[in-house]
Amino acid sequence: MLVRLLYASRSSSTLSQEVIDGLLASSRRNNPALGVTGLLCHSGDIFMQVLEGGRDVVNGLYTRISADPRHHDVTLLHYEEITERRFAGWTMGQVNLARVNPSTLLKYSERPVLDPYSVSGQVSMALLQELIDTACIATCRGG
Repeated sequence: MLVRLLYASRSSSTLSQEVIDGLLASSRRNNPALGVTGLLCHSGDIFMQVLEGGRDVVNGLYTRISADPRHHDVTLLHYEEITERRFAGWTMGQVNLARVNPSTLLKYSERPVLDPYSVSGQVSMALLQELIDTACIATCRGG
C-alpha cells in the first residue's frame, strides 16, 4: 500500500548549503532501493518534506526523522493512502524558497514565508503542487 506523508521540522542548528546538499545526496542514493520518492522544501531553519512509498518504509523513515537530534518541532502535517505518486519523478527533489517568487508563498499564507506550522497540511500540499507545476523543483529528475 502506498502512502504520502508530509511533515515539517526545524533545524536544531544552522545548516550550510553543503550540509543540505549532503542530506539530499544521501536520500537520492538510498531512496530508490527503498521505493521512496519525495520532495524537500526549506527556508531558513524550517524544513517541509513529503515522502511517498510503502506504508511501512515511510512510517519507519518518519520515526527515524522524528528521533533525529538534528530536528526539533517535528510535526506531521498530512498523511494519506494514495493510489499513485505525485512526486514519482524525484528520488528527493529540492526547493530552496529563497529562489521562489514571494507571491507564490503569499498565495498560500498570511506572509510570503514558509510557515507550514500556521497552515493546514492540505494548503502545504497545494503549495508543493504549484512548485512542481511552475518548475521550481531543483534536482535531477529520477536521480
